[in-house]
Amino acid sequence: MTRFYGPVGYSHTVESAPGVAKNVIVERMYFGDVLGNTGKLVEADTLNPNLGIQGQISIVADPYAYGNFMLIKYVVWMGIRWKVSTIDASTPPRIVLRLGEVYNGNTPTATDSP
Repeated sequence: MTRFYGPVGYSHTVESAPGVAKNVIVERMYFGDVLGNTGKLVEADTLNPNLGIQGQISIVADPYAYGNFMLIKYVVWMGIRWKVSTIDASTPPRIVLRLGEVYNGNTPTATDSP
């Protein structure tokens, strides 16, 4: 089994001005295990197929992870941000994250804070 240590990205909605909300990405570091590592090309209606992964990462969760697991958007693994397609929080103290395609959404900035 391969060990994992890396960031997990959470998307929080915060009020940036009265009546104006924005999504802020927060990354937190976790230890865990890589449970699977299979790549695939995802056919789409685009010129080039997307790269996807059929892997799972089991992280050792802290109270923040359990309180916010529904906000997890991605995991950084092997230097790439991967979308989290499913989350299993039924086996404490671990949360199992099933990975999907490459994540191309918002990323954290130096001024972001939840």
